Amino acid sequence: MSSIDRRDFLKLVGAGGVGTGAGFMLRESIKHPTQHLIPYVIPPEEFSPGIATWYNTVCSMCSAGCGISVRTREGRAKKIEGNPAHPVSQGRLCVRGQAGLHTLYNPDRLTGPLLRAGEGKPGELIPITWDEGISQLAERLNVLRDDGQGNRICFLSKGVRGHLAELFELFVDQLGSSRLLHYDFAHPQTLYAAIDRLFGETHLPYYDLKNTRFLLSFGADYLGSWISPVHHGLGFGHSRQGRDGIRGRFVQIEPRMSLSGAAADEWIAANPGTEGILALGIGNYIVSQGGYQGSDREEWAASLAAYSVESVATQTGVPAATIARLAETFADTQPSLAIGGGAAGNYSNGVDTLVAVNALNYLVGNLGREGGLVFNPEPVVGRGANASQATYSTMLDLAQDARQGEIEILILNQTNPVFTLPEAAEFREALAEIPLIVSLSSFMDETTSMADLILPSHTYLESWGDDFPEPGVGFSVGAISQPVVSPLYDTRATGDIILGLARELGLTDALPWSDMEEYLQESWQGIYARGSTEAEGFEAFWTDVLKAGVWGETTRRVAPASVNASVIESVGVEAPVFSGSSDNYPFIFHPYLSNTLNDGRDANLPWMQEVPDPLTSVVYGSWVELNPTTASEMGLTEGDVVEVESPHGKVAAPVYVYPAIMPNVIAMPIGQGHDEYGRYANGRGVNPIQILSPQMESETGGLAWASTRVRLTPTGQRIDLVKTGGVSRDLGREIIQTTESDTDGGETASLHSIPITVIPT
Repeated sequence: MSSIDRRDFLKLVGAGGVGTGAGFMLRESIKHPTQHLIPYVIPPEEFSPGIATWYNTVCSMCSAGCGISVRTREGRAKKIEGNPAHPVSQGRLCVRGQAGLHTLYNPDRLTGPLLRAGEGKPGELIPITWDEGISQLAERLNVLRDDGQGNRICFLSKGVRGHLAELFELFVDQLGSSRLLHYDFAHPQTLYAAIDRLFGETHLPYYDLKNTRFLLSFGADYLGSWISPVHHGLGFGHSRQGRDGIRGRFVQIEPRMSLSGAAADEWIAANPGTEGILALGIGNYIVSQGGYQGSDREEWAASLAAYSVESVATQTGVPAATIARLAETFADTQPSLAIGGGAAGNYSNGVDTLVAVNALNYLVGNLGREGGLVFNPEPVVGRGANASQATYSTMLDLAQDARQGEIEILILNQTNPVFTLPEAAEFREALAEIPLIVSLSSFMDETTSMADLILPSHTYLESWGDDFPEPGVGFSVGAISQPVVSPLYDTRATGDIILGLARELGLTDALPWSDMEEYLQESWQGIYARGSTEAEGFEAFWTDVLKAGVWGETTRRVAPASVNASVIESVGVEAPVFSGSSDNYPFIFHPYLSNTLNDGRDANLPWMQEVPDPLTSVVYGSWVELNPTTASEMGLTEGDVVEVESPHGKVAAPVYVYPAIMPNVIAMPIGQGHDEYGRYANGRGVNPIQILSPQMESETGGLAWASTRVRLTPTGQRIDLVKTGGVSRDLGREIIQTTESDTDGGETASLHSIPITVIPT
C-alpha cells in the first residue's frame, strides 16, 4: 500500500498549491476490532452469525460521489456510513445516503423484465425472460443499424460519470447514433457556462469552504442541496470551529431562507433575480475604493461603472450601507470566497449572475489559493459530468423529433423527465409517439410507466461501477463501486445489460467484455499505469483500491493568472424577466429542491418521507410558504388550502406561514406529487414543476425555473399540516393523553392536542 495515510490524504483537501504528482492509495482506514473489511472479489465462503463485514463503495443517491462503507451481516446490508478515507465524505453521510438501504430493499422494486402485451400503449405489462427481452430489443436495434438509421435510436440517461459513461458512448456510437443524452433537472448548467466564460474552464472548480474566513453565498444552499452538501458541511464546520482563534463568517443572500441561510451568521434578502447585480455592486465598490490593483483595473472600473452602490441598492432592495460593508469585509478578510447557485443561477439571467458572483473571487485574488477557488485537474476518465448533458432546449428538440416520427427507439436509464419537465413541454404526449420505449429503471415511475419493454437494473449496492467526483476536491480522486450483497431479484447491472445487447448485436470487437467487472478491471489498468504505488502488480493494486475505497493523485493545478479582456468588457447583468404580468400574477414563484426528496427521485423512500423538512418540520406532503405580512393581508393562516396558479397551470396546497421569505415571493418544495412511483410516493402532495413557465436561460437553453409568476386563490378548505414541531401530534399512535372529568365527575383519559399560543410582535 501507499505510505500516505488517511490523515495526510485529507490534509490535501483544500490545501492549495501544487503537489508532486505521485499516484497513491490509502492504508486500510477503517479498523473494526471484531469486524472485517474485505473486497467483494474475496467473498466469504460461509457466513459467521453475528460477525459483520464492511465493504467500501460509492453512494449513488445524488451526484456528489461520496465514498461509503456498508455494513453487512449474513449477506444482508444493514447500515451505510461515510468512508473516512474518501476526501468527499470523510466518514460522514447525509440522510439520503443513509436511506440507500431503502432503495435496495424497497418493496416496489421491479423484480424482472416486463413486456407490454398486445398492440398499443394501454396493454398490460407481463413478465418475460432476460433472453427474450435482450433478443427482442437487439432485433429492433439491428434493423435500424443495418438500414443506416441508427440516429433514430436515442439513449436518455440520468447523469453518469466514469467508465459507465464511456461504455454508453461506445455503445451508442456503434449503433450509428449521435443521440446520447444525460438529463437531470438540477444539473448546474449555468454554473458550468459561467466558469467556462470567465476562466475558460470546462469543469467546475473546488470551492474551499474549509479554509475560507468569509463566505458570500448568492443563493447556493451548500448545506442542503448545492453540488456536494456533505463535503460542504464538513468545510462549514471546520471554518466555524476547526482552527484555533479563527472563526469563518458566512453570509447568505437569497429571497427565501434556505438551510444554509438559517446556519449563516447573516441572512440578507435580495429581490429575486438581482443577486448578480448585487455582486457587481460589491465588485464596483472594491475596485473604486482601491481594493483591486491588478493590471486590468481600468477595464474592470469601466465595466462596473454602471453598478454604483446607490443604483444597486435601488434594484436589489439591499441597503447601500450593507453593500459597502459586505464589499469591505470581503476584500479585507482573507481568504474570502464567493459562490452562487440555486435559484440565483436559474433566472432568465442565470449565467450572467454566476459570472458576476465568481468574478468577485478574481478581484480579491482568491484563485488557486487555500480558502478560495481552486481549479480541478482534467477528469481521469471521460469528458466530465457536463458532457452530453441535455438542457431544457435539448429536451424540447427531442420531443419535437419524437412528434415528427424521427425517433423509433428510446432507451431510458434511471431518468424521469415526464415528472421533472413542466407540463408546458408536453413531453408525455411526445413520448406516446415513439414506437418502442425501453426502460432500465429499477422502479416504476411516470416515464417508465410509458415503456413497452422494461429491463430493470440492479441498485448501486448490487452493481459494479466507478465514479470520479465532479467537482473534485482540487486533485484527482476516484473510487470503485462494488456490490455489497448478491442481487435480490432477477435484475442486472446497467453495464451488464449494455454488454449483453452488444453481444446479441455482434459488437464484441468494440465491446469485448463479458461483464462490467471485467470491463472495469481492464480499464483501471490505465489508471494503475498513471503513477507509482507500493502494490506489487495490478491485482494487488485492484484489491487495495477496493479495500481503501478510494484512489487519488496529489497533483494540483496552477490557477490562471487573468481573465480575458473581452470577458471583462462583457460583464453585466440585465434585470430578470418573469413570465406573466405582475398585475395578474403578483407573486414570484420560488420552487426549491427538497433537502430529502431532491427533485422527486427519492420520494419513494419511506425514510425520506418521514424526515422533517429542517426549516418547517413538515413531513409527507407539500406546502406553500408565505410571508406573515402576505398571509395577513390575504386573511390566510397555516393550513388554509390555496391554489397556486401560473400562466401554465395550477396546483393546490396548504399554507405555511414562513417569516424568512420576502412578501412578494411564495415558495414550494420540489419532490412530491407523484402518481406512478410506488406506495410511499403516490398521492402525496403536488409537483410544482408542472406549472412552471417554459422560459429558458438565454445562453444555455436551460429551464429558467425561478422565472415564473403566480397568483394565489384561497379555496376555503383547510387541513392540518403534519409536522414534528410547533404543534404536538401523535400521528395516530395515541401516545399523548390527559385526564379530564366526565359528566359523572370521574376521570377519563382522552387524546389531547396541546395548544400553541402565538404572541404578536
